[in-house]
Amino acid sequence: MSFLSYLISGISLGSVYAIIALGYTMVYGIAKMLNFAHGDVIMVGGFVTFTCVSGMGLPPVVAVLLAVIVCTALGMVIEGVAYRPLRNAASPLAVLITAIGVSYLLQNLALLIYGANTKSFTSVIKVPALKLAGGALVITGETLVTICSGILIMICLTLFIKKTKTGQAMLAVSEDKGAAQLMGINVNRTISITFAIGSALAAIAGVLLCSAYPSLTPYTGAMPGIKAFVAAVFGGIGSIPGAFIGGIFLGILEIFGKAYISSQMADAIVFAVLIVVLVVKPTGILGKNIQEKV
Repeated sequence: MSFLSYLISGISLGSVYAIIALGYTMVYGIAKMLNFAHGDVIMVGGFVTFTCVSGMGLPPVVAVLLAVIVCTALGMVIEGVAYRPLRNAASPLAVLITAIGVSYLLQNLALLIYGANTKSFTSVIKVPALKLAGGALVITGETLVTICSGILIMICLTLFIKKTKTGQAMLAVSEDKGAAQLMGINVNRTISITFAIGSALAAIAGVLLCSAYPSLTPYTGAMPGIKAFVAAVFGGIGSIPGAFIGGIFLGILEIFGKAYISSQMADAIVFAVLIVVLVVKPTGILGKNIQEKV
């Protein structure tokens, strides 16, 4: 039963990585930039929920909704203030450095407001645990909700991109911003909506992560954000199903690495796999080679 327990835990952790990676892959696929502040939006979502539940005594559902709203607005503000003015910068390094600066800004604001001490996060998920095989295998409510949320979000995002006008506009902008603008698509609004969706997903991921691992610090989102980026690259950055598959694989790999190899080496194994994937298939599992005509 221990193998099944580790597998389920890996899928649960991988679902969190997948939700974060979906935000990464959408922003990169459409805006062609890496938002390295994405991991810190996860932390903001966790702290908003923590403040609403522990500090203000609000119901968990209201707290999660407020976290999603705050992170959505934050994502749009970050895009409009920090990234949009640099979209046509001569060097892509300008946007990358700005993203790192925004990340440190959010971390230090959290330090000023909440301090460096670890906060005990109260789970907002009240789903009862599922007991199988006469109680030998117990699946927590947090695990059930996390896995179902990851699957549901991937399906909804895929349908949104394929079936709605906004989704089609996102596809057009990802192909060619200039041509999309000539066709009457508001590129700035489309990219802003993309950041809003990605940041909302980060808030949900933050709540799920802190509910499963009930601790919260200003640096909570840093490592999950980096690992989710690895998952997006592994699955094929720009691909929604690829991000989901990459996240699940990474979560399983991390849990199995901790259980069967070494808890200290688990992160090293994750990044070693990334190196192997980039060497063998640089575009990732579902990524496509794009040939540019000159």
